[in-house]
Amino acid sequence: MSKNLLQDMVKVKRKRAQADNALDSFQTEPETLRRNKPRYRLWSVAIISLVFFLFALSYMFLEVTITINPKIKEIVLNENLSAGKDGGAEALSFDLIVISGEENKIAQATEEKDVLEKAQGVVLIYNAFSSASQRLDIDTRLEGSNGKIYKTVKQIIVPGMKDNIPGSMEVGIYGEKAGEEYNSDPLDFTIFGFKGMPKYSKFYARSKGEITGGFKGKASIISDAQKLAALNELKTALQTKLFKKATDQIPNGLILFKDAVFLKVDDSNVDLASSKDNLLSVKLKGTLYGFLLNEEKLTKKITENYIQKDDESIVYLPNIRDLTFSLALPANEDTVSFGDIKNIDFNLSGAAKIVWKLEENRLVTDVLGKSKKDFNQILLQYPNIDSANLVISPFWRMSFPDKIKDIKVIVNYPK
Repeated sequence: MSKNLLQDMVKVKRKRAQADNALDSFQTEPETLRRNKPRYRLWSVAIISLVFFLFALSYMFLEVTITINPKIKEIVLNENLSAGKDGGAEALSFDLIVISGEENKIAQATEEKDVLEKAQGVVLIYNAFSSASQRLDIDTRLEGSNGKIYKTVKQIIVPGMKDNIPGSMEVGIYGEKAGEEYNSDPLDFTIFGFKGMPKYSKFYARSKGEITGGFKGKASIISDAQKLAALNELKTALQTKLFKKATDQIPNGLILFKDAVFLKVDDSNVDLASSKDNLLSVKLKGTLYGFLLNEEKLTKKITENYIQKDDESIVYLPNIRDLTFSLALPANEDTVSFGDIKNIDFNLSGAAKIVWKLEENRLVTDVLGKSKKDFNQILLQYPNIDSANLVISPFWRMSFPDKIKDIKVIVNYPK
């Protein structure tokens, strides 16, 4: 019986120990949770702060780039067009640019021959005789203060006096004979045919500058073939120089095609002057006439058959200046007086591109504050756009910003 009592006591102690252990465990677990709870709160605050930081960052560094490829149509042009000098507001018109200049080069003389050259100059003839005009025929003889006789190159009419001021007329003269003795500094002249008449002292002339070019003897010359080659070279150089000068003066909005210029030169604009060591100076004077066309009106005229009637988009031709211009002229171009032309017929040919322009500000306004998924629908309103690429940064943003400055539009216009 005592043995059983001992066993019962052991069992009771075990149960009590287990109960104590369970109580200790129950009391210890809440203590651990209480110690870890601040850590959980700290992580929660950190995560929430990070979310707010990224959200703020997406606004601070928001950037949208829209890259546009505009609509382009390639055409092969061969158009016959007309333009008037005094065209209306809508009609195709042209302006004429006129520029004069000279070019010279040194040529090697290869031949020698006897030369007879008469001195030449220019004089002003005065009429202090009466208010009536006076006709002087070609080859009217003038006697210079050097005792030499010179003749006028054409018929002229010298105006009469007005308010006691002598009338005057300019005319070219040349020496009666060839030779250097007719070369001179400025001279005074009388009209030889009026000698013994009251008019003699009332009609007089004075040269404008020196009288030069008189020569008699052997001189070095260039052959006709050399002269022709030199003149062709000078014409090309002069036209290039005057074309460059003209293009530098053209206002914005006007076009001068390289084939729409014409150089007028005649024999009186060619000077041959002796130099040393059998060298001759060849000088060419000429006037360039160029037809200027309004680029906007010309573009509209060219493209009207290539775009739809209801398409009000602005278009342009980036390579319009590379088109070939051909002006309809008479067979003998030298007879054309370009300054008197009122209307022109011309042809434009060559490969060209019609490019549709984009209203960039309108596009930016249309996407402000819109969802990213609406972008393609917005593009459908722009038939002048061929394709587009959208980049929104940071990448998780799903809408466009509300400020214009945050949207950048790049249009890939062809150069």
